[in-house]
Amino acid sequence: MPERALSFGVVAEAYERFRPGYPAELFDRVIGYAGRPVRTTLEIGAGTGKATRLFARRGVVVTATEPDESMLAELRKHVPATVATMRAAFEDLRPGERYGLVYAAAALHWTNPEGRWSRIAALLEPGGVFASFGGPFRLADPAVEAAVRTARAPFLESDEIPSPDGTPPEQKMQWPGTELQRSRWFTDTQQSTIERRLTTSARDYIGHLSTVSAYLVLPAAEREEVFSRIMRVLPDRVEMTADITVHLARRRYED
Repeated sequence: MPERALSFGVVAEAYERFRPGYPAELFDRVIGYAGRPVRTTLEIGAGTGKATRLFARRGVVVTATEPDESMLAELRKHVPATVATMRAAFEDLRPGERYGLVYAAAALHWTNPEGRWSRIAALLEPGGVFASFGGPFRLADPAVEAAVRTARAPFLESDEIPSPDGTPPEQKMQWPGTELQRSRWFTDTQQSTIERRLTTSARDYIGHLSTVSAYLVLPAAEREEVFSRIMRVLPDRVEMTADITVHLARRRYED
């Protein structure tokens, strides 16, 4: 997992090009849950700043942290000047300033589970909000999905990331909500979904796959071969389901 977590820097520009941003509905959902103005936020694993822009452009002061220098350099090209940036892994952050909101956009699963929630709690004001959001991109057409699965089978059984705590996909509450419910630091855990469908060209779909960690850690020759095999079974236009699962929780006042 650490190798996959640190694999994105070599494709920072592709990540910016092929990964979609986040809808305004996500911001409204997070702020609506907070129930009060959120003035300062800390972002964990900001990548190229897809979520950073959503919050910063709505008047929130964002401190964006990211361990990879190439990803952080790409982020700095695209975010407002009001965004403070810091090259740091989540585990390197030390308690100091407290924020009204701490969030992670498709990045929390890369953090070390040991002490995860106490660290986040230490970065939050009492009553402050933690938000985690993201989700896999899946081919909408079952026949295309089957063909792609067959094409990649010699190289990868799956290109998704399994649940960090082993929660089965059929369970109603998914990770990290499962851990938040058990944590003594947080209360009022909520899970919701923002439905999203995306359509792209076959070539841009391969571009998206080129930013997925499961492929990035393959040897270069295998990676090119699997992309070639997948490209041959794709239609000209590719439709994906890209639902965003949102987890929200509130830091307890008494801890």
